[in-house]
Amino acid sequence: MRIAIGADHAGYTLKEELKNTLKSMQFTIEDIGAFEIDPLDDYPDFAIKVANKVASGDCEKGIVICGSGVGASIATNKIRGIRASVCHDIYSAAQGVEHDHMNILCLGARIINCTLAKDLVVNFINAKYSGEERHERRLSKIKAIDN
Repeated sequence: MRIAIGADHAGYTLKEELKNTLKSMQFTIEDIGAFEIDPLDDYPDFAIKVANKVASGDCEKGIVICGSGVGASIATNKIRGIRASVCHDIYSAAQGVEHDHMNILCLGARIINCTLAKDLVVNFINAKYSGEERHERRLSKIKAIDN
C-alpha cells in the first residue's frame, strides 16, 4: 500500500516518527513535507498535497499532521473524493474507515503522544471498508455532495 504523509512545523517531529512505523509495516511512504521545522509554513499547503495524492489514486491512504489536526481536516476535506477526519481515539480511527470509507487520517501533534499516534495509524491503515448496504447508502449521499 502506498501512503501519503505530510505535516507542518507543528507535526514535523511526529511525522518523522510515524514514517518509521509505516516503513516497519512494509508500506511505501510518499512524504510530501515538511522536510524541516519552519515556523512560517502553513498546514493547508501540506494537507492539500496529501489530499491530491489520495484523490488522484497515486496513494491509497493519507495522513496529515498539524498542531490540533482540525485545520488539516478542514483543508483536506475541500478536495473532491476525500473523506478525512481528526481521530484521537483508536475506535474512530478504525471505524471511520470501516463505516465511512475515510481515506485520510488527521492528527494533532499537540494533542496526542507518539505512542497513541502510532496505534491510531496502525488501526487506520489496517481497517477495511465494510461495504455494507447501509454504509454504501450513506457513502453515496456523501459522494453526491462532491458532485
